[in-house]
Amino acid sequence: MRNSFDVVTLFLLLDIAEAGSLTGGAERANVTPSAASQRIAKLEQEIRQPVLTRLPRGVRLTEAGEILVTRARLFRQEMRAARGDLEALLGLERGTVRLGSFPTVSASLLSDALKDYHAHWPGIDVRVQSAVRPRLLEMLHSSEVEMALLWSYDWTEETEKSLALIPLMEDETVLLVPLDGPYIDNVAVASLRSAKWIIRNADHPAAEVLYRSCETAGFTPNVVYEAHDYQEIEAMVAAGVGIAMVPRLAVAHHRPDVHAVRFLPTDRVPTRSIYIASLARRQYTPSMHAVSRALHDAADTITARR
Repeated sequence: MRNSFDVVTLFLLLDIAEAGSLTGGAERANVTPSAASQRIAKLEQEIRQPVLTRLPRGVRLTEAGEILVTRARLFRQEMRAARGDLEALLGLERGTVRLGSFPTVSASLLSDALKDYHAHWPGIDVRVQSAVRPRLLEMLHSSEVEMALLWSYDWTEETEKSLALIPLMEDETVLLVPLDGPYIDNVAVASLRSAKWIIRNADHPAAEVLYRSCETAGFTPNVVYEAHDYQEIEAMVAAGVGIAMVPRLAVAHHRPDVHAVRFLPTDRVPTRSIYIASLARRQYTPSMHAVSRALHDAADTITARR
């Protein structure tokens, strides 16, 4: 037996059964009685047995008709439930977004965005995985996450063209110094020739920012401490061990005994771009649009505070 009957015909059969007549069912289905009769005849031909018994007044389902109507009724219920679920998604009443991030942005931009996001859309579940940049790219391509927060400098290896990148903000590089130090805003890199420096591990992008900036200024930095994370850097700066070049977001919620100083604009100390990445072929869901909106709002607020 070939099961080539379609959903429209099954729903028509259900309408006929509920109306008690072919004419009444056709009216419910918004088709002519002739068209309804042709569809039912084709269905009976396909399954090689009748689904309706014609009576002087109305129709009665055969055993085969009862089986199909039972299935059609269940399917219609599921379709109506699905429509309700889709409307809930569109109305941001429910849904899930899997987001990739990295530590410095998670502790600043993302935390601000999620605080606002959950206040507006408590029914949307945002699941975050924090990782280094290469792993974030892997998670995007394997669809472990739908979206990811990424960073890049001018020299960072170009991401694959299969990604769609939406700029969020520029995260400027600042000088982290002790609170009671002599440094003021608009410090020149060249004036720090004799300074002692604290860096992230030598292979970290923030360390490369320091080496590139000092090379442009005509000297090699005197690195006295290689730290594992920015919290460690802040502690060592506060202790007077040295000073550090850091992305501003890395010290957005910094200790009270250190402060961030801007460099001279003419020094062109590298900044990193923060953006939202997703697969170019992926269509944003309403929940993803909401996450993107919250991230942009948080980025605008951080930028305005500077």
